[in-house]
Amino acid sequence: MIPPRFDITPDQIARVVATFYAAIRQHPGLGPVFAAHVTDWPAHEEKIIRFWRNAILHERVYDGNPLVAHRDAGNVRLGMFEIWLGLFDSVLKRELPAETAAQWSALAHRIGRGLMFGLQGAEGAPPSLR
Repeated sequence: MIPPRFDITPDQIARVVATFYAAIRQHPGLGPVFAAHVTDWPAHEEKIIRFWRNAILHERVYDGNPLVAHRDAGNVRLGMFEIWLGLFDSVLKRELPAETAAQWSALAHRIGRGLMFGLQGAEGAPPSLR
C-alpha cells in the first residue's frame, strides 16, 4: 500500500471540495463556466472528492481523465487556472492546518500546470517550454 502524500483525512478532503465549489458557484467568472456543464453538484463534488482521494491518499476510486474533461468542455481557458488556483488556495488556507494546506496547494499547482500544458495545444498556442 502506498502511503498518503501528506497527512489529511477523507473528511477534510470532502470539506475542502464542498467549500471550494460553494465559492465557485458564487464566482462571477468561474461560476458560469462550471454551471454550463455541472447539472448535479452533489455528483460532481463526489467525483472530485474521489479525484483528490486518488491523488493524495492513493485510493483507486477515480477513473476519469481531467485533461480530456477540461479540453472537451470547450469553454475552459488557460487564464482561468490562475483564478481557480487562487480560489482553491484561499479555501485550503481557511479549512486546513498551514502545512497540510501548503502541501495540497503544491500538488494542485502541479496538476494545474499539467492541465494548462495539455490545453495549450487545444487553444492553438504553442506549448511553453519554460
